[in-house]
Amino acid sequence: MENLFDINHILKHSFVACDKVMHEKKIELIFDVNTTIPRELRGKNMILEQLLISVLGFVLQSTRKHEIILALDAPEDFLFEEEISFVISQAGIVKEKVLAFLETELGHSLIDLNGKIVYDENDIHLAIPSTIGELGFRRHYRLPLKSMLGKKVLILVKSESLSQSMVKMFHYFSYDVDSVFHKESMLLTEYDLVLIEDELVTEHFVKLLRVAIANVNLKYVLVGNQHGAFKNNSDMVEMHLIKPVTQESVFELIVSLFAHDTPHKKKKIVMSQTLEPETKSSNVSVTEDVKIKSEDQSIHHLIEEKKSQHVEVLDTKLGLENAKKKGLIYSKELENFLEIFNKSDLYFRQIVNEKQTNKIKDFCIDLEIQAKIIGAESMLKFSDTVSLIFVYDKLDMLPIYPGRYHAELTKLTAEIKKYLHIK
Repeated sequence: MENLFDINHILKHSFVACDKVMHEKKIELIFDVNTTIPRELRGKNMILEQLLISVLGFVLQSTRKHEIILALDAPEDFLFEEEISFVISQAGIVKEKVLAFLETELGHSLIDLNGKIVYDENDIHLAIPSTIGELGFRRHYRLPLKSMLGKKVLILVKSESLSQSMVKMFHYFSYDVDSVFHKESMLLTEYDLVLIEDELVTEHFVKLLRVAIANVNLKYVLVGNQHGAFKNNSDMVEMHLIKPVTQESVFELIVSLFAHDTPHKKKKIVMSQTLEPETKSSNVSVTEDVKIKSEDQSIHHLIEEKKSQHVEVLDTKLGLENAKKKGLIYSKELENFLEIFNKSDLYFRQIVNEKQTNKIKDFCIDLEIQAKIIGAESMLKFSDTVSLIFVYDKLDMLPIYPGRYHAELTKLTAEIKKYLHIK
C-alpha cells in the first residue's frame, strides 16, 4: 500500500533493525542525507524499509570496515516525483558479491518500488522514484521562533564523516558551525551550543565548560549511541542526541533547546526590540507575536528574493534536454501545454476566489510538472512562490496571484507559439 511517511522514520527503523550486528562488530552506521530530500514522501514505505534493512544487513555482515555511510540524494528542484539515490560507497566488499546480492535478493522489492540498480563506480547505488508528500513542503524544517535563529555551534565527534553530516544539518538552518576544536584557544564562550561525543569528554573540557556556562547562555549536548550508556551524564547536560543523527532529530533538538530561550547579557542574540518582559499572563501572546512577525518577514523576504532572480520565460534548450531524457517529442509537449492550460488563468482565479486549497495545490502540481518538462523557467518560479504560501500557511496572500498567473501564462503562451510558428 502507498502511504504518507517520514523518510527519517524509515532510516531510524532500519538503524534499529541492524543495531545488534553493528554493536557486535563495532561498526558505526552514518546517514548522510542531502537537504534536497523531502521530509515527507508518499509511497510503499514498508517495502522501502525492508529493502533498506536487507541492504544494510548484507553490508554490515560482509564488510570489515568500522564505518558505513548511507548517502541519500535527490535533484535540487524536487517538484513532484523524482528519483532518490541510495548510495553506499567503499563498503570494502568484493564487487561480484555485491552484484550477486543486488540482482538476486532485491528483485521483487525493486520491482514493487519501480527502482533500479545503478551500475557505476559505487559499491551499491539504488535509484528509487519517490513522490513528494504535499505540494510546497520541500523544506520541512522551519524554525518557528526568532529566538532560534543566528546560533553558533561547535560539534566534536570522533568520526569525520559524522561530523560533516552534522555540519550540513546545522547549515540547513543557516547556523555558523565549527567542527574543529583548537586547544590553544578553548573559547567556549563564543558558542550558543556545544555538541560533543560522550567518549571525547575530558576533565579539562568539563572545567572549561563549567566556566563558560557560568558566564554565557551556553547549551551543552552529549552525542551517544542508542543504548544510552552515556559516560559523562553531568548536571550541565541539557539533552542527549542519540544516534542515528538525522535532519529531523537536529530540528527537534534545536526547538527543544531554544523554545524558551531568553537573551543573556553576554550573548550577541538578536531579539525583537518590541518584546516586553515575560509574565505568566503575557508569555503565550508575546511568543506568538514573535513567531508571526518572524514568519511574515521570512516569506516576504523569500518572495522578494525569488522576484529578483532572472530566469527565461521558455528555455527551449533545457526543454529539449528534458524531453529527450523522457523519450518525448518536445514540440508535441509544447502543443500539449497549450491545450491543457488554455484559459487556465480563469480556472485558477475561480478556485482562489472560492478558497479551494486542495484544488489549488493539485493545479500547481500539474503546472509544475508540465512547466518543468518544457523548460518554462519563469512559470516554475511562479509555482514555487505559490508553494511558499502553503508552506508558511499565508493563504491570505493568494488573491493577488491570479493576476500574476495570467501575466505569466500570457508571456509563456506567446513564447511557445513563437517557437511552434503559430500565429
